[in-house]
Amino acid sequence: MTRGNDPTNPAGPNTQLVRAGYDPFDYHGFINPPKVHASTVLFPDAQTMDRNGQKYTYATRGTPTTDALCDAINELEGAAGTMLVPSGLAAVTTALLAYLSRGDHALIVDSVYGNVRQFCDTMLSRFGVDVEYYDPSIGRDIEALFRANTKLVHTEAPGSNTFEMQDIPAIVEVAHRHDAIVTMDNTWATPLFFRPLDAGVDVSIQASTKYPAGHADVLMGTISANAKHWPTLKRANGALGFCGTPDDAYQVLRGLRTMGVRLERHQASSLAVAKWLEGRNDVVRVLYPALESFPGHALWRRDFKGAGGVFSFVLAAGRGEDFKLKAERFLDGLSLFGLGYSWGGYQSLALRVDLSDRRIAQVPTEGPVIRLQIGLEDVEDLIADLERAFAISSTV
Repeated sequence: MTRGNDPTNPAGPNTQLVRAGYDPFDYHGFINPPKVHASTVLFPDAQTMDRNGQKYTYATRGTPTTDALCDAINELEGAAGTMLVPSGLAAVTTALLAYLSRGDHALIVDSVYGNVRQFCDTMLSRFGVDVEYYDPSIGRDIEALFRANTKLVHTEAPGSNTFEMQDIPAIVEVAHRHDAIVTMDNTWATPLFFRPLDAGVDVSIQASTKYPAGHADVLMGTISANAKHWPTLKRANGALGFCGTPDDAYQVLRGLRTMGVRLERHQASSLAVAKWLEGRNDVVRVLYPALESFPGHALWRRDFKGAGGVFSFVLAAGRGEDFKLKAERFLDGLSLFGLGYSWGGYQSLALRVDLSDRRIAQVPTEGPVIRLQIGLEDVEDLIADLERAFAISSTV
């Protein structure tokens, strides 16, 4: 996509989001694509049916509605192909199943989304895949963990809940020298703030449930691959039978149109709240890559164009104080922040982070870790809500 007719001047991100994936004049000028509901697709004759000689053959393999979203994601990711699956978790697990076999060794970042760890420790191990977790800060030193049977490295930057940054280009360089595939969960940044495939990652994964949909009412995941690894992903997903519904694809495509302006608001508000938290005596530290005080800030600044609206902070606790009780008092003192898991929508959220599953990465020990999703409310109101919660949590 270009600005005007000048191919040397590419369109800006918001222009791209408004236009990507669908030409209104393919459907009589209607600005949004139609929602095609179908399972059965008819063929004009037996010969066409026998050779699958038409674009659409069965709804699990795509419809005009789901193709419109896939085309948009391909453009945003710079991908050869994209698959839609029913959730962000399904996007990660489908990718792992596509490229791993019995006897393979997989390296999984220790700050990985907790439900992915559960999948690795149960399903993948049951299928005979040897899973090893690595420190998110390892960078080029990951080479020491490679074996002859290492087939895949899964990355997530920043990491779930504690937001460790990874040196993705360094990990990619090592992995590719060992002929291993690199997958990345890029939900926090979206392709607007970081394009994994441009950094050499082979498969980029998003929970479209979050920022692409943007309204806390859709479950969907996308898996986008480069040209080398797209055919394997396409075959695996066809065998598994996962697909996104036309209604959800329509909702995500509609959400994409405003994702850029929403992310700008999420980022600006998050930075304001994070800086305010840094100045409080009842906060040990704030875990947000966009802050200069964050250990991974230099990596974030080098590789990313922006920051998502989710971060954590360590709530100060007195000596011998019960961390769980302290966190519960704080959370129960909130009124604007909802207590919920699935971020990316318009409302601010909060929860206490459980880091008991970590095996390698160091976790904060000074107090409970609270994760915030900063929504679209006015910053002054959010800060006032947090102020009240701090006051309540400080009382016994």
